[in-house]
Amino acid sequence: MAGKIRASDIEEVKRRVNLADLVGDHVTLKNAGVDSMKGLCPFHDERSPSFHVRPAAGYYHCFGCGESGDAITFLQRTDHLTFTEAVERLAARIHFVLTYEEGSTRREDGPNRARLLAANQAAAAYFVAELASDEAKTAREFLTQRGFDAAACATFGVGYAPRGWDGMSGALAKQGYTPAELIQSGLASEGRRGAYDRFRGRILWPIRDTSGQVLGFGARKLYEDDQGPKYLNTPETPVYHKSQVLYGLDLAKRAISRGKRAVIVEGYTDVMACHLAGIDSAVATCGTAFGTDHISVLRRIMGDDTAGEVIFTFDPDEAGQKAALRAFSEEKRFTAQTYVAQAPEGLDPSDLRLQRGDEAVRELFTQKLPLFEFALRQAVSRFDLNSVEGRVFALREAAPIVAEIRDPSLKPGYARELAMMLGLEVAEVRQAVRQAEGAGRNANRGQRQQAPQQQRRDAQGARPPSPDFGTQQSSGQQFADPQGEHGQFPAPPARRIGMATLRQQPTTLLERDALMAMLQHPEGVGNDLLLQASTAQMFDPDLATVRDAIGAALAATGACTLDAVVSGAPETHHGLIRELSIAPIPERRLPHVAAYARDVVISLLDRDLVSLGRELRARLQRIPDPADPATRRIQEQLVALEAARRGLRSE
Repeated sequence: MAGKIRASDIEEVKRRVNLADLVGDHVTLKNAGVDSMKGLCPFHDERSPSFHVRPAAGYYHCFGCGESGDAITFLQRTDHLTFTEAVERLAARIHFVLTYEEGSTRREDGPNRARLLAANQAAAAYFVAELASDEAKTAREFLTQRGFDAAACATFGVGYAPRGWDGMSGALAKQGYTPAELIQSGLASEGRRGAYDRFRGRILWPIRDTSGQVLGFGARKLYEDDQGPKYLNTPETPVYHKSQVLYGLDLAKRAISRGKRAVIVEGYTDVMACHLAGIDSAVATCGTAFGTDHISVLRRIMGDDTAGEVIFTFDPDEAGQKAALRAFSEEKRFTAQTYVAQAPEGLDPSDLRLQRGDEAVRELFTQKLPLFEFALRQAVSRFDLNSVEGRVFALREAAPIVAEIRDPSLKPGYARELAMMLGLEVAEVRQAVRQAEGAGRNANRGQRQQAPQQQRRDAQGARPPSPDFGTQQSSGQQFADPQGEHGQFPAPPARRIGMATLRQQPTTLLERDALMAMLQHPEGVGNDLLLQASTAQMFDPDLATVRDAIGAALAATGACTLDAVVSGAPETHHGLIRELSIAPIPERRLPHVAAYARDVVISLLDRDLVSLGRELRARLQRIPDPADPATRRIQEQLVALEAARRGLRSE
C-alpha cells in the first residue's frame, strides 16, 4: 500500500495547478482586478457572485458562506474526496509523479475514488472499441437509422456492451481491476458465481463530469429477448450521483457559459441531435427528474444573468406534463428566464432532426413559450371547462401558478388571460391569485418559524466546517458536537468576523486597505514598510488582531504568507484574514499595483506621524514659558517627525 505523500510534492502540486482552470470546470469566472476573479459560489446558492479566486496566490474565498481553500480543498469539497485522493487527482491533471514516504501507511476509508474513475474510463474505451466489432452490427444500424454516423458516435463516446456475461469484466481484469472495484463502480453486479457485467447487449453513452471524467453510463437495450428496462443507468456509486449530473455537460459547458443559454432535453439521443444541429448547449438528466441540484450545477456555469435562458423540452404525455409542473415549482431558483419548446406532433429533438433536418431543430428553440405560461395551459387542460366544477377546480389549480410568476408586471396580464381561458370575471381570478399569494407567504412564514427547531434536530447531521487549507485532513476526522457535551440546545454560534462587520468610516477603511495590501502584495510593500506597519496604531480591534498576526508571521518566518498569518491569529479571525487576502483592491492596473500597495501602507504610517505631531503641538501650546527646556525638546521632536514624513513620502 502506498504511503503518505511527500510534503514537498504536495506543495509542488499546489504551485503548478492553475486554480482558475480548476475552478473554471465548475464555475464561470470573470476578471475582478489584478490576480482576482469571481463567480457564483459552488458551495451555496447565491444570486450575486461572491466567490473570489486569486490564481497566482493559489487560493479562493467566498464572502457569502465563508468557504476558503486552495486547489486541494476545492476538489475535496466539490468531488467529495479525501485529502490524498484530491492530491492524486491534481497530480494526474498536471502529469506530476508523486513520491510516497516509506514506512507510512494510508488508511483506506472506503473505495478508492481514483481507481473507480479509472475503471470507468477503461470501460468507456472498451465499449467504444466493441462498437466496431461484428457483434455490434445491430447497434451500428440503430445509430445510423437515428442519423448518427461514426464521427458523431466518436464525439459523444458512444459504445457497445457485448451480450456475454463477462466480456467487459474480463478485459478490465487484465488491466488490473478487481471484481470489487468493478462492482463498486457500477460496472458489474454480484452474482452467485461472482461478478458479471451490468451492461450486456446495449448501446452505451458515457456520463462525464465537467472536466471530462467518466462517472457512469446510460445504456439502451437493443434486443427483443432482453427482459431488462429499455434504459439502464449506472446505480448510485461513490463517484456517480444521478441527481447531480447532466449528460452532455462536458461538451455543452462552454456554450452555456458563453451564450448564457441552456437547453434541457429528455434523452441521450436528443442531446446528440441538438449538438449536431448546432444547439451545442443541450444537456439531459440521467434517469431522474430535473431537480434542485441540477439547477445549482447550471447556475454555477451560466452565472446569474436575467437575460439568460433555460429552455426545457417536455413530452406531450402525462409524464411530460408532470415534469413541466415540477420544473415550474423550482423555476424561482433561476435568475435566468425559463421557457418550454415543444415540436409539432410531439416529436422529440432526435425524431425531429431525423424527419425534418437540422434546421427544424434550430427552429424549435426559437418558438418557445415562457415556462409559467406552459404550466398554466397544462394545468387548465386537465379539467372540463364546460362544467362549473371544472372551471372552479381549474382556477384553484392555476391561480397559484400566476401567483408564483417572478415578474410582478406580468401577473395582471396572465390573470386576464386565465380569466379568458376559464370564462370567468377578471376580478374573480385576481382575487384567487391574491389568496394564493397570501397562502404562499403564510407557508413561507411557517417554514421560517420551524427552521430553528429543525436546525436543532438536524444539528448532529450538519455539514462540518471545511478544514484549513494547507494541512493533510483525514476524511474520518471527528468534529465537535454542535449541541455541546450535555446541552439540550446547540451553543450559540460565535460571532462571524469578516469584512462586512467592519465599521464603514475613513479610519477603519484606511486600516483595512493597508492590511489588504500587506497580505496580497507583500513584495510590493517591501519588508521595511511591512515591519513598520505591523506595529502601526489601529483603532479597529479586529484589524489590530490581524496586524498583530502579520507581525508574528514576520517575526517567525521573515515573510507575510497567508498560511503563516492565519496560523498566528485566533481562529475567530481566520475568515477575516482570508477575506482581506482575496478582496479586490481598487488598483486594477498590474504595473501600478506595487506602487498602490506601498502608497496605502505609507498613508497608514503617515497617519500615525500626523497624529503624533498633533499631540506634540498641543503639548507645546500648554507650556507657558517659551524658555522652558521642554519647548526645545518638543520642537526637535517635531523636526524629526517632519523628516520621517518626508522619508516616507520619498519611499
